[in-house]
Amino acid sequence: MSVIVATRNRAGMLRDCLDSLLALDYPRYEVIVVDNAPADTSTEHLVRREYAGRRDGPTVRYLREPLPGLARAHNRGLAVADGDIAAFTDDDTLVDPHWLTALAEPFLADPRTGCVTGLIVPAELDTEAQLALERHGAFGKGYAPLTWSLREPPADPLFPFTAGRFGSGANMAFRTELLHGLGGFDPATGTGTPARGGDDLLAFFRVLAHGRSLAYEPTAIVWHRHRRTHEALAAQAYGYGAGFGAFLAAALAHEPRMLPALLRRLSGGVRYAIARNRERAGPAAGPDGTPSSLARLELRGLLYGPFGYLRSRLIERRTRR
Repeated sequence: MSVIVATRNRAGMLRDCLDSLLALDYPRYEVIVVDNAPADTSTEHLVRREYAGRRDGPTVRYLREPLPGLARAHNRGLAVADGDIAAFTDDDTLVDPHWLTALAEPFLADPRTGCVTGLIVPAELDTEAQLALERHGAFGKGYAPLTWSLREPPADPLFPFTAGRFGSGANMAFRTELLHGLGGFDPATGTGTPARGGDDLLAFFRVLAHGRSLAYEPTAIVWHRHRRTHEALAAQAYGYGAGFGAFLAAALAHEPRMLPALLRRLSGGVRYAIARNRERAGPAAGPDGTPSSLARLELRGLLYGPFGYLRSRLIERRTRR
């Protein structure tokens, strides 16, 4: 397995993440750190001085991706990954020692499984902003193993367009050959682009659209350091919504044959989204079900998302030229 960690200007957090990755109990794996459009050389110095060239444990490699964008960084790591499975996590996480073992099990159990996601739990709940994100349920996907496929669709009015329910990019793994076949991650999506996100959701969707299964394995545990301030949390909530809107636009751009399926699900999906927004608003909602501030920010981001993706694609085309 290859573990790919994208990072940007957070050498302190990255050190903790790498220390947890080097404590994994998996027999054969490598760690690839991709430094995305860094402001300085602190991350490179950290990785090369303390981790690269170690004689014991897994190989740790440092790569630099000069253009900003999480999808670009992931593609940079994917291009050199040697593992049959490419696993991804973020620099603000800590992984459980059994993380890779748990991610590998669904792949071993069923050759049709193309992607596996895992449980993300808070590494700390020290501030009100961190508590608010946890109440909002941004990462919570439950504690029961699940499998999705087009062969046996669930009772979900927007499936397979509800990719946000399948998992998150901080804890995901793909068959490397399949991900290469899909062209990797769309560089017009992801944090660091006008799209603000959606790279992971699009990859989940395309795995399903190409006839493979996606599994959620809650014993594959990652601890995430939630944003500590309300300002950072607000930006994150807006980004989640924008990423989902960008994902919907990107899904139709990459898989236009799925448009009839989306149109058939649209009316039921809108009702589902409204009900889910009210549910996530929790006790803060008024008697008329008015969403909380985080839910409103997410909705605003959702409306922006398709425009952000279009803008990002135009920038991507100019960059290629």
